[in-house]
Amino acid sequence: MKDKRLITESDVALNIDKLMDQYDKETGKLRKLKGTIGTIAMLIAIAMSLFQFYTAGFGTLLSAKQRALHIMFAFTIGFLFYPAREKSPKDRTTILDFVFIILVVIVFGYLFVFNKEIALKAGQANTVDLLFGSLAILLTLEVTRRVVGPELPIVAIVFLSYAYFGPHLPGLLAHRGYSIERIISHMYLGLEGVLGIPLGVSATFVFMFILFGAVLDKTGVGKFFIDLAFALTGHTRSGPAMTAVVASGFMGSISGSSVANTVTTGAFTIPLMKKTGYKPYFAGAVEAAASTGGQIMPPVMGAAAFIMAEFTGIPYVKIIIAAAIPALLYYFAVGVMVHLEACKLGIKGLSKDKLPKVGKLLLKNGYLLIPLFVIVYFLIAGYTPLGSAFRAIVISIFIAAAVSLIKKDKSFGFMDLVGAFESGAKGAVGVACACACAGMIVGVVTLTGLGLRIAEIIVTLAQGKLLLTLFFTMIASLILGMGLPTTAKYIVLATMAVPALLKLKVNLMAAHLFVLYFGVIADITPPVALAAYAGAGIAGANSMKTGFQAVKLALAGFIVPYIFAMDPTLIMVKEVTGSTVTFLPLYNAIPVMLSAALGIVCLAGAVEGYLIEHTKIYERIPLAISAFLLLKPGLITDAFGLAVLVGVFLLQKVRIKKSETLEA
Repeated sequence: MKDKRLITESDVALNIDKLMDQYDKETGKLRKLKGTIGTIAMLIAIAMSLFQFYTAGFGTLLSAKQRALHIMFAFTIGFLFYPAREKSPKDRTTILDFVFIILVVIVFGYLFVFNKEIALKAGQANTVDLLFGSLAILLTLEVTRRVVGPELPIVAIVFLSYAYFGPHLPGLLAHRGYSIERIISHMYLGLEGVLGIPLGVSATFVFMFILFGAVLDKTGVGKFFIDLAFALTGHTRSGPAMTAVVASGFMGSISGSSVANTVTTGAFTIPLMKKTGYKPYFAGAVEAAASTGGQIMPPVMGAAAFIMAEFTGIPYVKIIIAAAIPALLYYFAVGVMVHLEACKLGIKGLSKDKLPKVGKLLLKNGYLLIPLFVIVYFLIAGYTPLGSAFRAIVISIFIAAAVSLIKKDKSFGFMDLVGAFESGAKGAVGVACACACAGMIVGVVTLTGLGLRIAEIIVTLAQGKLLLTLFFTMIASLILGMGLPTTAKYIVLATMAVPALLKLKVNLMAAHLFVLYFGVIADITPPVALAAYAGAGIAGANSMKTGFQAVKLALAGFIVPYIFAMDPTLIMVKEVTGSTVTFLPLYNAIPVMLSAALGIVCLAGAVEGYLIEHTKIYERIPLAISAFLLLKPGLITDAFGLAVLVGVFLLQKVRIKKSETLEA
């Protein structure tokens, strides 16, 4: 019998691995090691995953030891798989790589073995400490340059220089300055530099959720998500474009990488969008905008959410509860824009007989969703994120293996598990390197008190006005977000920009979510919009045009954070006291959510030039005004905004009836 599904292997003319190599800043640099060294590298990666998996289930080591061993594994894998330069060999390692690996083992092995002795020194470094500390800083900068790119190491060098040259700086930036010995000691011996909080999160929660995603990927959940999204939305007016939005939301909830999400789902959805009539740049932009939203979509939300939990002291489960409504509004906004574009172009949905059936999909592969429900259950039940991830991984492996055994289809075997553990370690290297390097930035901030100084400067520039402070923080977030991975940009912004928002009484949860959202949206904001460029590459479209279209589609994503920063009702948070979050009842958030949703519809109508038919200029302007009125919480502004929306709607209805009468 002929397979009527639209998402078969023959539909995917693009090679996903090739696309990842081209557009993913981390994956694209990976060496393809073969022979003995390839086997050794694979075993090291598997050993890292086994170490993390074991400690998650049976108890982590002392903080310094856990982090030291984590960084030894991560840096070793980094130097093995990431070449020093573009011209360096891609199929083998060099002598220099082995020298760096030996230094990594010595320098961080020293911290692991002599942990107690170092703790008793209380930061008093001897000659060996200073030598190893200098090497640790240089190794961190070099491996981060290779894995993540040069931007983050450059920022770290600027911060380290700031710690030394403090007395020579002007105004609020000036401080008493610190000796090179003091800086090295602070960065290396304690838990406030390279081995700081960011690396601590990487060495526990983050790694396990990355491993969870790798295991799920091997079970086939990615393909299942795409099939399910097609079954649910393929028949709608916007067809494959709406499928891209839904599938990317599903995938992004466990993926945490804008580019990886764009490439994985885009290889299926973008060609189909083009076939049904969407312009190439629009198809690429839809996928990029939808995929980027995955980093703000619970339950995983990328690695930054775990670091947020550590920085704020707020339990992770409470962060994902607060993030849920804004994330849904983001996807609603992209979906509305896509639907209106389809209406404007006269695009029809796909025939139902060409689509998978929801019931059949769930009967055949619905078991793949069980681990997601499991992890959410454990989080809500009060288990730690680490314990929840461990249990979810165990259950994922058991279910996949049991189903494979029952079906006798070899869909998941021992080698799939080995592959998951290997890819999990490789996937965590970028986060670990970014966290280690960003840890030095945080270390400088804590050493010099720079965070409070920057907060003072931002508030002074904004003349104490909240809206201006939010705007300056947004610009800083977007600029930093263009060159840094999500974890690193959140860490920098949380230490530099959040204090400014807190000075103006912005809710703690809202302040941290604000900088995270704009750091994430930077992935589709030109001139450096990696997710948009990946979408453009798949679609064969102009990169900049795709980037600006993605911004247009995600425009509401630029506005929603302002809403919850000024009124935390949208994130259902009443107040935050220490680690205690008092939530409002859901019904309190419903009016604000409905108001925001109507505002998004107005904004989409104004930007797309279509509501129920093509809008005139005298309709688009009131719609734009109405959008901002509805997005700003308040009974009067909501009433006025709603009146404008209804007025434009009725005006277009009358015009459509007149047109139909004339045609008749």
